[in-house]
Amino acid sequence: MNAHNKNILNGLPGDDRGLAPGEARCPGRTVQDIIATDLHPAPDVLKQQSYRYLGSEDVPFARYTGKEFFAAELEQVWSKVWQWACRLEHIPQVGDYYVYEIGPYSILVVNTPKGIKAYHNSCLHRGTKLKPEEGMGSSDQLRCPFHGWTWSLEGELVSVPCAWDFPHAKPEEFKLPEVRVGLWGGFVFINLDENAENLESYLQELPEHFKDWDMEHRFTELHVAKELPCNWKAAVEAFLEAYHVIETHPQLLPGTNDANVQYDTYSQHITRFYSASGTSSPHLERPLSEQELVDAMLIGDRSMVNDELQVREGETARIVMARFLRKLMGEKYQVDLDHFSDAEIIDTIEYHVFPNMVLFPGLSLPMVYRFRPLGCDPDRSLFEILFLRPFAPGTERPEAPEVAMVKEEESYAVAEGLDPYLAHVYDQDTSNMRAQQQGFKAAKKQGETLGNYQEVRIRHFHKVLDGYLQQS
Repeated sequence: MNAHNKNILNGLPGDDRGLAPGEARCPGRTVQDIIATDLHPAPDVLKQQSYRYLGSEDVPFARYTGKEFFAAELEQVWSKVWQWACRLEHIPQVGDYYVYEIGPYSILVVNTPKGIKAYHNSCLHRGTKLKPEEGMGSSDQLRCPFHGWTWSLEGELVSVPCAWDFPHAKPEEFKLPEVRVGLWGGFVFINLDENAENLESYLQELPEHFKDWDMEHRFTELHVAKELPCNWKAAVEAFLEAYHVIETHPQLLPGTNDANVQYDTYSQHITRFYSASGTSSPHLERPLSEQELVDAMLIGDRSMVNDELQVREGETARIVMARFLRKLMGEKYQVDLDHFSDAEIIDTIEYHVFPNMVLFPGLSLPMVYRFRPLGCDPDRSLFEILFLRPFAPGTERPEAPEVAMVKEEESYAVAEGLDPYLAHVYDQDTSNMRAQQQGFKAAKKQGETLGNYQEVRIRHFHKVLDGYLQQS
């Protein structure tokens, strides 16, 4: 590593004369350089680059701590945006329902004989929740547990105890108020704003980017949730950049190009980062051999190691690992993965859908994240991880599992079915949350200073947030 590059990596000023703000990049191979040599070429959507410099001003800490700011978010953001409430496997049969809660709002998503509908989860008699807790269930009617007022699955009032005392509660005027519903990729979205744009328009580039990734024909293999002692935005932002890898996940450096991750900002609601696997971090003193890279990419059960994971002459670690995982996962889930590129098999491809959804369309890291305020507390949030796996053509979508709840003080390792290696990574990811939230309040410097490139998705996120907050 030459002195100039070492200075840049180690935090000393580099020579950036002639570069406009946002043009500087870490020395080394780019994602596009890496995927250009794959045996099974990446699709065009992964060959795109879309970065824009969005400024260098600080982001105020008050956005994460202020009660007035948080109240404005509840009113101007969460009541206006499309947000993923559940998956189709949560409500596969008529009568199945899912309660989704965000801030003070509670929405009851129901599979009805006339399709999927959503209602405000509140009895029209005295306001009691029709279904008291978040999660899935099944019922042939929607009955209030307090006084027994009952609605059909289609939201029509069908029974009132002592109806003689309520001549003023006319059934045609007491239908359950509906919430807008949209479907995409096996996800059920809701929007509390009756006048909001439709879901397809809101998702912008996402359906086109995902057209060959078929998220609808995947099922939830594992669902893990944990309460975090931080503002929901701080939780989201921890997963929008790879800049933290060198300090938070040092064990990942041998097999990841952390400082050379590609960051893309698309239109209002969509951003992406793309990290190529099977390459050494530029922070390492020496690059790893191709065989060492394969060894570094192996996680979890190392009993898998065999001759298939030996790098032969003319091969790269990416080729070997993609070939191995293509076969392994194809056999496990009884699906044909031959049409997927090496990049789609092994790389970390992450899309953010404003405000709180993060999607990984890849196959070896098939996660979906969701971040929400926990009730009406700006200092707490809920972080959920779903692992979405393909299911064999011609078979029924497997039922969704119950949520594995992890307490704040517990390791993710308590979640049955979660790989211990990944559990450790998630523990590292969330270990800083309390200290960051407390640091927001303790700081004399009243704002965070973001990198122009590696943290551009965070800046984009706040600019979109401002757009909603500034609407009248």
